[in-house]
Amino acid sequence: MKHLKVHDLISVGIYAAVYFLMVSLATMILRFTVPMFNSILIPSLSALISGIVFLLVLNKIPKFGSITLVGSVMAIFFFMFGYFPLAFLPSIIFPLIADLIIYKTSLGDKVKLYTSYVIFSFGLTGPILPLWFMKEAYVESLIKRGKDQTYIESVFASISTTTFFVSTVLTIICGIIGMLIAQKIYKKHFKKVSM
Repeated sequence: MKHLKVHDLISVGIYAAVYFLMVSLATMILRFTVPMFNSILIPSLSALISGIVFLLVLNKIPKFGSITLVGSVMAIFFFMFGYFPLAFLPSIIFPLIADLIIYKTSLGDKVKLYTSYVIFSFGLTGPILPLWFMKEAYVESLIKRGKDQTYIESVFASISTTTFFVSTVLTIICGIIGMLIAQKIYKKHFKKVSM
């Protein structure tokens, strides 16, 4: 009973699609409101609005692997659409860690819930982490894709030590707030939160 069954995988696919839509919505909002900083704020805004998806997965498919699979939908997207070669890895690694925290640790339920969701939210940092830590390789990959110097400069315009810490802290804060909001929505429209 603890292993994912076919009907579980179907449910995971549905929630993964909803999660993808939430991330796409966050991306569109940021692109039109703060275009210069949109890429580095995607993880935090997504964390703010996607908590309900995470909570539904935990309560409707309470089995190890479900969180990893939902997060991995972004890994598939990053891999297929020509993002930086390593961009897909965080979308697998962070959701897997979130899964491990929920199902393989003895932390308190509340701590597990909030910690795992915040870590899960860092799965969206794949496309932006190389901007800070692998700049030369990232620039080289952009040149290979035919991007000109003006485009490359625009990509790195918002990249600094300060924006790294801002992006990280905002993702943590928005993850916590996002889960608080998700719990209220879940209690009101679904049933009592089991975590």
